[in-house]
Amino acid sequence: MGEIVRLQKYISMCGAASRREAERLIADGKVSVNGKVIREMGIKVEVGADKVSLSGEELKPAMKKYYIMLNKPAGYVTTVKDQFERPTVIDLIKNDISARLVPVGRLDFETEGLLLMTNDGDFNFHIAHPKFNTSKTYYVEINGGITIKGIKALRHGVHIEDYVTSPAEVEMLKAEKGRTTFNITIHEGRNRQIRKMFEAVGCKVTYLKRIKIGNVELGNLPSGHWRHLTSGEISYLMNS
Repeated sequence: MGEIVRLQKYISMCGAASRREAERLIADGKVSVNGKVIREMGIKVEVGADKVSLSGEELKPAMKKYYIMLNKPAGYVTTVKDQFERPTVIDLIKNDISARLVPVGRLDFETEGLLLMTNDGDFNFHIAHPKFNTSKTYYVEINGGITIKGIKALRHGVHIEDYVTSPAEVEMLKAEKGRTTFNITIHEGRNRQIRKMFEAVGCKVTYLKRIKIGNVELGNLPSGHWRHLTSGEISYLMNS
């Protein structure tokens, strides 16, 4: 008898999606088990016995695990496929890695920098889920300047739409005519959060690049290139 796991965990084991994304795929009716479309959560499957398919394609657990860091350029979407046929981050690795990898979290279309990709669902879950409080550091450029009040607000939390951000670490790097630069560290990862945080204090972000996740740094990895994570980096990210 094979291992019995929840359907969303099985999907992530196959490297097809994170657990949260798998739940959305199930709710959308894109997942079937033994030929039957499943929409409810809580269904369990037996690894090696039950046939699980996503949009008609059978899923099988990944044999070799991949953990890579990509320096995402602007102009790419952080998805496996894009409904508007824009370039995706998968396009940057598909000629080198044939395994099905998925992004860990997201960077918006204009944002550059450090993006992790994997086919290990547990790794994805551990980094991306808010409960693990993984820190993310960004290099930010804004038009013009910022007030001391604005910096204090970022450090204490600002109101965005229907939530208040957690306190951020904000380091001003340089203030010059027409431009101010920062490093900012947050422990969340909501849609366009950094841009919205600066908008909330009256500033417009003109350039944004993620440079660090936890203590794993992008370093001098060229834009559009990728590398395997070291065993130490994988261990740190899984256990921090």
